[in-house]
Amino acid sequence: MPEASSEDLLQTPLYARHVAAGGRIVPFGGYALPVQYPTGIMAEHKWTREQAGLFDVSHMGPSFLTLKDRSGDAEADHAAVAALVEPLICGDIAGLKPGQVRYTLLLNDTGGALDDLMVARSPRLPGALYIVVNAGTKEADFALLEKAAGDKADFQRVDDNALLALQGPEAVGVLTAMVPGVVELGFMQFGAFQWEDEELIISRSGYTGEDGFELLCSAKNAARLWDAFLDDPRVKPIGLGARDSLRLEAGLPLYGHDLDETVSPIEADLGFAVSKRRREAADFPGAARILSEREGQLTRKRVGLIVQGAPAREGAEILDASGTAIGVVTSGGFAPSLGKAIALGFVSPDHTAIGTQLQVSVRGRAQPAEIVPTPFVPHRYFRKSV
Repeated sequence: MPEASSEDLLQTPLYARHVAAGGRIVPFGGYALPVQYPTGIMAEHKWTREQAGLFDVSHMGPSFLTLKDRSGDAEADHAAVAALVEPLICGDIAGLKPGQVRYTLLLNDTGGALDDLMVARSPRLPGALYIVVNAGTKEADFALLEKAAGDKADFQRVDDNALLALQGPEAVGVLTAMVPGVVELGFMQFGAFQWEDEELIISRSGYTGEDGFELLCSAKNAARLWDAFLDDPRVKPIGLGARDSLRLEAGLPLYGHDLDETVSPIEADLGFAVSKRRREAADFPGAARILSEREGQLTRKRVGLIVQGAPAREGAEILDASGTAIGVVTSGGFAPSLGKAIALGFVSPDHTAIGTQLQVSVRGRAQPAEIVPTPFVPHRYFRKSV
């Protein structure tokens, strides 16, 4: 990632903290953000896997969608607000329980991904959703959501606040010491919690494959919360570089790389995000294409690769055993947890079987590669027993 001036870039409420900590600032999604701190990406990656890493993700797009005229019937009000957003996505929002978060995709008319996002049902305000979209697409996403709200709901963007992510095996211990109630959250659940004089919106979710939390905080109290976390010796600040290597090890797609407007949920190996009720109703954008792809009518599929030798970066050709191009790498790098090079990419369907021996072209040289299951490093989310 290139060095860059912070001129003409947006700054998060934590920008001064990153500069003071020696963060190397780069442009990302229109914001000036730290790619790493003085200890380096490798150390930050390993710290997050072993302790607790603190990320500034305030460039993301948090928002609220709230029904204007509520009936007083919580289920009816939730059904009404869910009906406003479901025509845009492939997820079952009507079926969410209070406090539940769902990963889904915003789709165009041909079933391509406009974005991937989180949609959550408020645990205390009937007819309200908490929605978080990606930084690079948030203006377009917000425009679609505001249009969907129409005169039936209020759409409120809250991306002028701070969004922090605390990730790693020690995250729950660190946060519970500050906000005891969060220990009751399971993976993909959220709620409002009090920390000192600040109300935090906290979800048990993240982008590293580790147990962890994402916290929405007011801009005025963001630095105080950041400092409070770093007062705990189990916590260190982590930059974009380690965030990317962590998500790659976790096999998680990055919008604009592994997902774009041409890629469907099935091609991206995200079929779980096309909810059963929506499949049965075939009432989501691009349903004809996506349902046919579920039946095997695919031209490409996202896979995981272990690469021998130097890492294969985005854009590298994937070759079959005879050297014929069959696909392309969309994300690639070194996996610190494995000590190996790994990659995500798309290949033709007849080359997706686990164990298939392939090659990747790195600087004009073919290197051996093998199709392997993802995630590359097992997820360690906290799932509550039912």
